[in-house]
Amino acid sequence: MTVRKAVIPAAGLGTRFLPASKAQPKEMITVVDKPGIQYVVEEAARAGLDDILIVTSRNKSSVEDHFDRSLELEHHLEEAGKDEQLAEVRAIPGLAQIHYVRQKEPLGFGHAVFVARRHVGDEPFAVMVPDEIVPSPKDDEIDLMPKMLEVYERHGDKSVVAVVEVPKEEAVAYGVVDPDWVEDGVARIKDMIEKPTVQESPSNLASRGRYVFTPEIFDALERTAAGVGDEIQLTDGIRILAQEQGAFAYVFNGRIMDVGKKLDYLKATVELALRRDDLGASFKSYLEELVPRLG
Repeated sequence: MTVRKAVIPAAGLGTRFLPASKAQPKEMITVVDKPGIQYVVEEAARAGLDDILIVTSRNKSSVEDHFDRSLELEHHLEEAGKDEQLAEVRAIPGLAQIHYVRQKEPLGFGHAVFVARRHVGDEPFAVMVPDEIVPSPKDDEIDLMPKMLEVYERHGDKSVVAVVEVPKEEAVAYGVVDPDWVEDGVARIKDMIEKPTVQESPSNLASRGRYVFTPEIFDALERTAAGVGDEIQLTDGIRILAQEQGAFAYVFNGRIMDVGKKLDYLKATVELALRRDDLGASFKSYLEELVPRLG
């Protein structure tokens, strides 16, 4: 079945970005000149996922406002002759059909996905974590979600988890896959462990915020007990799914930018600015001037 729906879990408190996230959702913090979550919605739209459910929580109404029309702002820009900005603002609500549901209690990542069950129904769907940005590809770069959808279809409509290779000592911060290789860059998931110790880690393949699921993930999550952090972990649901239905890991060698940690957020801001046609050249010149002054 064709995948057309995406779920974006955006219900977290964002404590890593305090005090900036005290009065605004962390997903609305700008990266260059766009809220982080907009990059993810644009990525979904690039992959043809035109029905998006954003899982929110209290005090996140600005997310809904951002993807809605602002007639007053549009009128002001039109009157001021700011046609380029007007077109950009008008394009945002047209990216996809966007829906919202609240996660009423912070019961974990797996639970945030589970509350999408009624909206998703019996269809396959993607899960896209807004803390991780996959930039629009340039030249011969691979766009991650379209590639994952291709793997999903090629392997009999089975769930797919994006993974990246990391040093084994860093894998302790992620869900880690035990792979059974079926082709270059694609492995059947034998097992998956959330935040293992270095000794427990079955490989150096860490999951990174992009998933394609069959609807059976909801049944698996319903049977998932609280795990690491006393929360319902998505990784534990994937383990059940992999054992009962089969699931695959796709190794992505492209760029995934983490904007959920302060240092990585700064790196992502620099990289995304450098990729911009309107900013890249002048910003690069500035950085080249700056670096010698830093000693």
